[in-house]
Amino acid sequence: MKAAEDFGPWLARQLKNARKSQADLAEELGMTRAAVSAWIVGRSVPRDDTIQRIAEVLQTDLATIHTRSTDAQAGLPVSWYHRPAHADGGREYGNAAAFAFEADVSVLAREATQNSIDARLDPAEPVRVRYTLHELTGETLARFREVIDWERLLPHYEALTAESGKQGKVSRTIAAGLQDMYQHDRLVLLRVDDYNCTGLTGGDYDNGLFAAVVRRQLDSHKKDAGAGGSYGLGKATLWATSRLGLVLINSTLSNPHEGRTERRLIGRLDLPWRAVDGQEFAGPAWFGRPDADAKSTDVARSWWADEETVEKLHLTRESAAPGTSFLIVGAHDVASLATVTGTVDEEETTEDDDTVHRMHARLVDALGRNFWAAMTGGGDHKPHLEASVRTFRNGEVLIAEERVDPAVTQPSRTRALRAFLEGDTVDRLSAPGQVARAIVHLNVPLHGGQVRGSVPHEAVLLVTHAEDADGRPNRLVSMRGNRMTVKDSAVANVPIGTNPFQAILLTGRAAGQDVPGAQAAEEFLRASEPPEHNKWGQTEELRLTYSASAYRRIAALTTAANSAVRDLVAVPRAKRRNGGEAKIAGRLKVGGAGAKRPRSTGASVLPELDNVDAMIDDSGAWSVTVDLRVSPGVDTDRPVTPVAKFDVRSGPRPAAPWKELVAVSGCEIVDGALNLLPGSRRAVFKGVTDVSRHPVRAQLTGLVVELRVGKGEQA
Repeated sequence: MKAAEDFGPWLARQLKNARKSQADLAEELGMTRAAVSAWIVGRSVPRDDTIQRIAEVLQTDLATIHTRSTDAQAGLPVSWYHRPAHADGGREYGNAAAFAFEADVSVLAREATQNSIDARLDPAEPVRVRYTLHELTGETLARFREVIDWERLLPHYEALTAESGKQGKVSRTIAAGLQDMYQHDRLVLLRVDDYNCTGLTGGDYDNGLFAAVVRRQLDSHKKDAGAGGSYGLGKATLWATSRLGLVLINSTLSNPHEGRTERRLIGRLDLPWRAVDGQEFAGPAWFGRPDADAKSTDVARSWWADEETVEKLHLTRESAAPGTSFLIVGAHDVASLATVTGTVDEEETTEDDDTVHRMHARLVDALGRNFWAAMTGGGDHKPHLEASVRTFRNGEVLIAEERVDPAVTQPSRTRALRAFLEGDTVDRLSAPGQVARAIVHLNVPLHGGQVRGSVPHEAVLLVTHAEDADGRPNRLVSMRGNRMTVKDSAVANVPIGTNPFQAILLTGRAAGQDVPGAQAAEEFLRASEPPEHNKWGQTEELRLTYSASAYRRIAALTTAANSAVRDLVAVPRAKRRNGGEAKIAGRLKVGGAGAKRPRSTGASVLPELDNVDAMIDDSGAWSVTVDLRVSPGVDTDRPVTPVAKFDVRSGPRPAAPWKELVAVSGCEIVDGALNLLPGSRRAVFKGVTDVSRHPVRAQLTGLVVELRVGKGEQA
C-alpha cells in the first residue's frame, strides 16, 4: 500500500479546501493556534482523541485521516466552473489552436504519441502508449453522464446549439454530437494512456507541464532540442477529436505535488462564447474543485480523487507508473465518416454503428506508419515506444488489444533500422535482405545568420529491398532523434531495372548520440518543421533563428540523400552487361510490321541496338536514351520510326506515345521519324513518353521500344 502523505501538508490542504484557517480549527477544537501550527509544520502530531475531533470538524472518518491517501470529502464539491466573459465584450467562437488540425484519429495518434515520447521519463526504457476506444450505451452511458455532472453542462450545450447556424463550425459539430448521443443513445470515449512519462507535474497555474496542457495555449513547455513538438499545438487535437469539446485527465506524477503523485484529476471543456440564463461565458470551463486561494469562485483546480471516482470516470490506470490518461468524450473521426458515406450527410453518418471498428483500424495504421522506427529496437538499443489499441462496448471487449508490430506494418524499413542498430550493414546491396549504409553530409548553419562557418553533420542513409507490406516502393523516409517519420517522399530518377527498395535517412540524434553535429542538426531541422511536423522547409522560426537562405541547406541535404540512394541501388556496369541491365536491353525490340527481312548478303535494313539507358522521371514518364550501331548495309535514306509500348504479360501491348523525341548525334528527328545522317556509324536519340496518355503507371510495368521502317508508324 502506498505510504500516507505527511499529516501536516495533508491537514493544511483540507483546511484550504474547507475554507478554514488554522485559527478557525483551533477555536473549534478548543486548542491554541500554536498547537495547530505545530501540526502543520510537522513539529508534532495530535493525539488520537484530538484526531477524532478533527475528523468531526472536517466531516470525514478516521480511516481517511489515518491513511491520508485522499482528501476529506467535506471540502468544496467537484463540479464545472466556467470562465466568465471578457469585461471588454470580446468573444472567441472556438479555440483557434484546434483548427490547426483535422478532427482525424490518425492526426490525434501522431500528435498525442509524439507528446508522450517527448515526455519520456527513463530513457533506457520505452514509453508505453495504449489507445482505448469504449462505446457507451443505455445504462452505462446514463451512469457516466451522471458522474460528469451532465445536467450542469447541458444548458451550455443547448445555448450553443440553439444558434448553431450563427456560430460556425464548433457549434455545428457539437449539435451533431448531441444529436448522435440522444437519437442513438451512444457515446464514444477514446482514452490515451501513457506510461514511463513525466506526468502533468507542476502547480495548477505555475510554469509547468500541468499548466501548459490544461491552462494555456501555444505553450509546449519542451526545452529539449530533440523533442518532436515545438508549437504547443498538438495537445489541441485531443479537444478537436471530441464532438463535445470535452477531455478528462488523470495523471500520475513523476515528482510529487502537494505531497501526492497518484490520481490527479481535472477536466477541461473548450466551447465558444455563449450566454446561459442571462450570464455570458468566455469559452473554456474546468471540472474540478474550487480553488480556496482564488478570489473568484469561478476558478477550479485539480483534485486528488479516490479510486472509486476514477473508475466511474473510466480513467483507471493499469499501474502506478508515472504518466497521464486523457479521456476524449464524444470522440469522432472525420476521415472515418467520410469513408462510410463519401459525403457529409448527417443522417447517414449518425446511422453508422460501426465507427469504433474503423477508428480502431485507423489508429493501428497511423501508429505503425508514423512510429515504426520508434517501436524498433536492436542490439543494445531498446525501442523508444510500445503501442497498442483495444476497443470495448459497455465494458465488454469488442476488439482485443492489438499491439502494433513495426515488423508487420513496415517490414523492410524495420529490417533496415534494426540492422543499423545491430551494426549489421553493408556498403552495397548484393543479396536480398541486406541493408546498405552510406553517409550523407549536412552543413548546419550557425545561429543569427552568420555567413561564415557551419557545423558539419553526418546523417546516416539506409537502403534495403522493399516488400509488398511496406506500401509504395522507392521511397525515402526521413526522421531525427525522436524517430517519428517527418518526410516520406519518392526518390526521383531511379535507373530502370532497379529492384524496388525502401530508404531511410537518420539525422540528428537518430544517426547516433555521438555523431558529429547531432545536436546542431536537431535544432536546425526542428526549426524547419511546420506545426504538422511532416516536412523540412522554410519556416518563420528558421528564418529568424538562422537566415532567410538557411532552407537551402535542407534542399542540399535532400539532393545529396537522393543521389546517395541512387548510387546504392544502381547495378554495377559489369553486372548490367551480364544481366543486370539485360532485362532493360531485352525490352528494347528492333523490328515491327513494316520491317523488311535482311538481304541474303547479310546486310541489315535497320540499325542495331548497342546500349540503352532508361528511367522513370519525376513526372512519372519513361525517359530513354537509345544508342544505335549503324552497319554498312543499313539504308540511311529510309527514315526509321521509334515506337514505345508498355510491356505486358499477355495481350497486345498498349502504346506509350512520345511527348518528346530529340536527336543527340548521328541522326535528326523529322515529323516523329529518325533520319540517319549519311556516313554515320552510330546514332543516339532521346525520348520521353507522354504521362498524360499512359494507360498504366510507369512504375508498374516495363517499356518496349520498337524500330519501324518509314514514317507515321507510331501507335
